[in-house]
Amino acid sequence: MPVSHINIHLHFQSEISRLEDDINRLHDQLRKAGVHVDENPSNARKDLVEIDPVNNERREKVKEAMLHAWNSYVKYAWGMDELQPQSKNGINSFGGLGATLVDSLDTLYIMGLKDEFQKARDWVAESLDFDKDYDASVFETTIRVVGGLLSAYDLSGDKVFLEKAKDITDRLLPAWETTSGIPYNRINLAHGRAHNPGWTNGDSILADSGTEQLEFIALSQRTGDPKYQQKAENVITQLQKIYPSDGLLPIYINPHSGTASYSTITFGAMGDSFYEYLLKVWIQGNKTEHVKHYRQMWETSMEGLISLTKKTTPSNYHYICEKNGGSLSDKMDELACFAPGMLALGASGYGPEKSEQIMNLAKELARTCYNFYQTTPTKLAGENYFFHAGQDMSVGTSWNILRPETVESLMYLWRLTGNKTYQDWGWDIFQAFEKNSRIESGYVGLRDVNTGEKDNMMQSFFLAETLKYLYLLFSPPSVISFDEWVFNTEAHPLRIVPIHDNKGIGTPARPFGPLGRKQGKPE
Repeated sequence: MPVSHINIHLHFQSEISRLEDDINRLHDQLRKAGVHVDENPSNARKDLVEIDPVNNERREKVKEAMLHAWNSYVKYAWGMDELQPQSKNGINSFGGLGATLVDSLDTLYIMGLKDEFQKARDWVAESLDFDKDYDASVFETTIRVVGGLLSAYDLSGDKVFLEKAKDITDRLLPAWETTSGIPYNRINLAHGRAHNPGWTNGDSILADSGTEQLEFIALSQRTGDPKYQQKAENVITQLQKIYPSDGLLPIYINPHSGTASYSTITFGAMGDSFYEYLLKVWIQGNKTEHVKHYRQMWETSMEGLISLTKKTTPSNYHYICEKNGGSLSDKMDELACFAPGMLALGASGYGPEKSEQIMNLAKELARTCYNFYQTTPTKLAGENYFFHAGQDMSVGTSWNILRPETVESLMYLWRLTGNKTYQDWGWDIFQAFEKNSRIESGYVGLRDVNTGEKDNMMQSFFLAETLKYLYLLFSPPSVISFDEWVFNTEAHPLRIVPIHDNKGIGTPARPFGPLGRKQGKPE
């Protein structure tokens, strides 16, 4: 064995010994607190030896990228929503709710960045204030702020996060006061006045109205107050009444009548996460009878997705069309690249034959999404793609704003298939971000993936999602295990709580350990 390999081996052995010592100390503390623990640390050892040197090195590189992004935010935009790295200043894109900071809490925690997490926690406790005369997006505030705070609570057990999550959610609740129960999508956080944006002609947006269930159910579980869950689940009850046979809903819903307006059907922007949450609420609810209708709706929608799927020539790339009326449009958003991960996650709920079909489709769509990246000069994906006979794919809108959906799906597929190709693909994408998007004062998107021209925005979801999913792609599957956690659409893991009664309200579990997607455009 070469000396370098011996040194690496010895390093890992000493690291394992150190971690086992930490585990034993924690066991002692838990025993003193009267908590029964498994005396055998072999399970932990099994997880530790799963970390091979290549993955460990890649994971450390991702962690260093997170530190670079975080430290740049701290230096130039502390407490503000997002960093503009080129001009080295902060911008309040979400009303001044510290979006990047709240979005980063769980990523910092999972990566073991204790000092950074503690500093962010103190800001939340002392400075996070929701009494803003600002018309907030109900959807963005839920997935980023409510989701981020609940995840930080589940991981750390620190009640300050739960108290803040309740405060902001209470401010969002009046948005559900409509005749149908389908929420308005914007609300003034100080005054509680809710409305829809002018450009929707009064309609609510499907994804914006159907992507609060995970967070609101989790909040009801953790506070014991059912009102959040009731508001969010009533939306699904209303949508069930108009659910079409192919499970594909248009992106505009009238909040007064509860009926769908004539509009686009898509797994991209304004549709995407509604379908994602049908599956994930079923998982969050322990796949019980109480949440069976979510799974049934999701399976119906997946038949609809299959009906929108076509293949390119000459390379046989599978892609998901958009639908307008009776006609299909050969266009796919990078946002829709969450779908391979969703399909892979849901495949095991089918019988063997159907499960294989769904998993194969997930693999094919992931190949397409990886090639969204590989077919541009920068090796970063554009915002959407068009497909023409004989030409495979071509970039439509050519910006890249550091989106996470493809690496999200690669993480799911690697965990659920064990195929390391998905890790290699994720590493290629990470390297392209490092080459094109990293600058001295943070990370920026690209105005054009063909020329490499940079924008001036470090999206909060880059820290919440893109870097977290990359980190988990190179971590053992036991780190935020799918058996115990479900990710919201901003990559915030929420603990799956055992259900104790038919309302689905449970008791929060113990903390994790000692320690979108969405809007955004180049700036």
